[in-house]
Amino acid sequence: MFSLGGSCSYLNSSVYGVSKSLVQCTHSRVSPPSMAVVSLGSNNRQVDETAVSKQNASHIPSSSSSTAVEKDLKSSVCGGVEDVYGEDSATEDQYITPWTVTVASGYPLLRDPHYNKGLAFNGKERDAHFLRGLLPPVVISQDLQVKKMMRSMRQYQVPLQRYMAMMELQERNERLFYKLLIENVEELLPVVYTPTVGEACQKYGSIFRQPQGLFISLKEKGRILEVLKNWPEKKIQVIVVTDGERILGLGDLGCQGMGIPIGKLSLYTALGGIRPSACLPVTIDVGTNNEQLLNDEFYIGLRRKRATGQEYAELMEEFMSAVKQNYGEKVLIQFEDFANHNAFDLLSKYSSTHLVFNDDIQGTAAVVLSGLMASLNLVGGTLSEHTFLFLGAGEAGTGIAELIAIEMSKQTGAPLEETRKKIWLVDSKGLIVRSRMESLQHFKRPWAHEHEPVKNLLDAVKAIRPTVLIGSSGAGQTFTEEVVQAMSSYNKKPVILALSNPTSQSECTAEEAYKWSEGRAVFASGSPFGPVEYNGKVYVSGQANNAYVFPGLGLGLIISGAIRVHDDMLLAASEALAEQVSQENLDRGLIYPPFANIRKISAQIAARVAAKAYELGLATRLPPPENLVEYAESCMYSPNYRNYH
Repeated sequence: MFSLGGSCSYLNSSVYGVSKSLVQCTHSRVSPPSMAVVSLGSNNRQVDETAVSKQNASHIPSSSSSTAVEKDLKSSVCGGVEDVYGEDSATEDQYITPWTVTVASGYPLLRDPHYNKGLAFNGKERDAHFLRGLLPPVVISQDLQVKKMMRSMRQYQVPLQRYMAMMELQERNERLFYKLLIENVEELLPVVYTPTVGEACQKYGSIFRQPQGLFISLKEKGRILEVLKNWPEKKIQVIVVTDGERILGLGDLGCQGMGIPIGKLSLYTALGGIRPSACLPVTIDVGTNNEQLLNDEFYIGLRRKRATGQEYAELMEEFMSAVKQNYGEKVLIQFEDFANHNAFDLLSKYSSTHLVFNDDIQGTAAVVLSGLMASLNLVGGTLSEHTFLFLGAGEAGTGIAELIAIEMSKQTGAPLEETRKKIWLVDSKGLIVRSRMESLQHFKRPWAHEHEPVKNLLDAVKAIRPTVLIGSSGAGQTFTEEVVQAMSSYNKKPVILALSNPTSQSECTAEEAYKWSEGRAVFASGSPFGPVEYNGKVYVSGQANNAYVFPGLGLGLIISGAIRVHDDMLLAASEALAEQVSQENLDRGLIYPPFANIRKISAQIAARVAAKAYELGLATRLPPPENLVEYAESCMYSPNYRNYH
């Protein structure tokens, strides 16, 4: 197989696309592959192989050529990001031939989301690829297609309809989907991810149309490597995997949790620039304890209670081993929406042997820590001078608490055991205190401090008098008027973060936070809220969305060839994000930067994470680039259409 878009891929060899400024190497003239190539036209007729071969040869640059194609065929011994579809440097005006296993043409070309451009195919392309008559005669630009799609999207009144329209576009025209999402990220992020993705998962059995990821169930035990090989893309760099047991704040959705990995990976591409072909969504189906789903005739998963214990552990062990065997040790595996008891165990078990990351534990922590760092510009003091109270002691709450404690320890030099004492957690049984130690799960025990028992959040606020209140409980309307007023009575500017998703599960709304604090709260939430007017002033709240961090973190791990994720990388990501909050943002009450700049932000985060990987000796792409920010930007996927021969 031979592609003129920046990569040359034979049966078992490939070329990496890298930045021109980073690699100065020589290469020899490229020859067509010595394999029979068959092209099917629009009427499925076989095109003469000799003619196709001659056509291909005419597009191959000579050794003296200085074209962009030639640049991407250079050796990548110095590093880079593997580029299967020739998507690096995609913004340059260069011509490619849309190869798959054969030359894509005719009706199949219009059904291939990697290459389909719809009405943007020009006259020459329509002639060369048997498209005459298959499309209306008009030729329109990609920009006009974006305008048309956004006009259509805004006509839908129901969020789930918008979600389904976006998924249909992704299945039909990949580049248009990502261009639409990138250019309208603030408007469409709530559509392709939280909060709409929660409803999509609840109804996934009814809206499922065609596979967008791999479903690995207990039926595939002993054959998981074989199942991975069924996925058409072979050069995978990021896997997002869930078992569906704790989807957002909605609980056990079993196999229908697939909407989460799909949504996360679309953000890896749109916000972090990871190529779509390098992303693999996976759902591990071990059953569900959701009786409503088990009795639903449209449920698409195994109809059995959840596997636990050894049966569950053996399936996950086989999956993790198969991933490493099939894709190597530098593939990033992101655990997503596992229940607490499995999330901590999996992260602990595999963090020393695989490149793994749990977004609920680590990604949320990095985003929240960044917001807290930025909020210090409004409330004053250092992290160690503040007192933190959490409602929720699950994977998100304890993950955030631990990263805050690590950062305070780093800043002050105090032992971690000491900095943890500034952080208090409330779970369903009340304040976590030392007298409860014997009954606590292992991940809660570091937060059991000396204090008399306190049964509810309001009493905990009164007893602890925190400066920062963080909600990660998954329980809506738990930051009551009394709680917010109590926080406001102890603090001139109380920091209140209502992080639970979706919107219905948020601990309080932005309007409630500003109203009950008389406009003094520094507020951010997990789900988006619109501007709030109170006493003649407009308040704009930030969104503590994980999408600020995980795409950039993933890009940084990939461009450095990291083999492990270290806590210092998360701290580096938090610091990089906090630095992107301008004084103008702070003046409006925002502790996070606008999403409109997210790709620039992701490049900054990626550079900082990659630098930390090199510093820690965990990077394998050597030598490191001189300018990591420029290199990160050069490696990011561009959704602009390519011109075809």
